[in-house]
Amino acid sequence: MKKIVIFSLIATLGVFTSCKESNAAARVDKSKLEEARKRDIDIKKGAPVIKFDRTEHNFGTVVDGDIIETTFTLTNTGKSALVITDAKVTCGCTVPSWPKNKPIQPGETADIKVKFDTAGKGGGRQTKTVTLFTNTAVGRELLKLKGTVNRKTNS
Repeated sequence: MKKIVIFSLIATLGVFTSCKESNAAARVDKSKLEEARKRDIDIKKGAPVIKFDRTEHNFGTVVDGDIIETTFTLTNTGKSALVITDAKVTCGCTVPSWPKNKPIQPGETADIKVKFDTAGKGGGRQTKTVTLFTNTAVGRELLKLKGTVNRKTNS
């Protein structure tokens, strides 16, 4: 019993002495605090909401080597500015372009342009996904391209 009491006392002392934080306020990044305050105000207004004209583009049947281009149009139907921070793709053959460094205000529209180079993709069905990272409540939005890429015939 003495061992348990002594061990508990040592553990308690260890917790209290290890949690000393010297001048923690001096280490806080003031610019990050201001960003957080602005973000909190936007959240109270209501998060931005994306409404796409479509989220999928079927390019049909094409020949290996064709370049597919399409544009997805979005509208911010939310109550605060929409920011697209990044776009990731399933492979390097797909290249998205989006409004960078420009918030999309409520009611405004913007275009997401996507190019898909089919070179080396011949021989079947293809599906490519573009993931947009946003400040919406969901945080990620998906756009898809799909269709069939046939091999070139040597004629």
